[in-house]
Amino acid sequence: MFTGIIEALGQVRQLQPQVGDYRMTLASGGLDLGDVKLGDSIAVSGVCLTVVELHKDGFAVDVSRETLDKTLLGSLKTGSAVNLEKALRLADRLGGHLVAGHVDGVGQIHSVQDSGRSQVFAVAAPRELLRYIAAKGSICVDGISLTVNALDGERFLLNLIPHTLSQTTAAAWRVGQRVNLEVDLIARYLERWVATEPDSALKSPISRESLAAKGYPV
Repeated sequence: MFTGIIEALGQVRQLQPQVGDYRMTLASGGLDLGDVKLGDSIAVSGVCLTVVELHKDGFAVDVSRETLDKTLLGSLKTGSAVNLEKALRLADRLGGHLVAGHVDGVGQIHSVQDSGRSQVFAVAAPRELLRYIAAKGSICVDGISLTVNALDGERFLLNLIPHTLSQTTAAAWRVGQRVNLEVDLIARYLERWVATEPDSALKSPISRESLAAKGYPV
């Protein structure tokens, strides 16, 4: 689990093709790896990946076929910048929102406009994800926890302040660029809860006879 608060800007150092997928080695870009061990999770531009190698100033992860099919990691090249975040600890501040690192779909930057010292991005989202996106709600874009300012048809608007632009890959976002999207977990669970019929056994009253048969005092 993550928060969407980016801790460092990393860089793709090497891509090693495997059988149908690949191993990616990353420079950690100042990310503190002192408490990271093999098997730990690190979010790479919003994708939860498992550390399989540790180096002095970087680490390696295996990128599966499923991940390549569902995210934009397959478009990365040697030298590409990536957003990095270590997994959340229970004692950490939840500065963003709860992020699983499981990408739901791919969006596209539709427009970029200056707004004072900030920039406003309009992002086109896949139709099937729009029902989870709400004004003033949270969304994770390339691993960054952001607030949805407004909705405009099949697009949502984001206001990024200078600090966010300077600390993440968002400074390089351009019109037409694609981005990883993860919708709010709470919205997904709420939809599931509303759509699922309660189990009939749970709706049935519990009789004194059934309790007695199980040994409970009645």
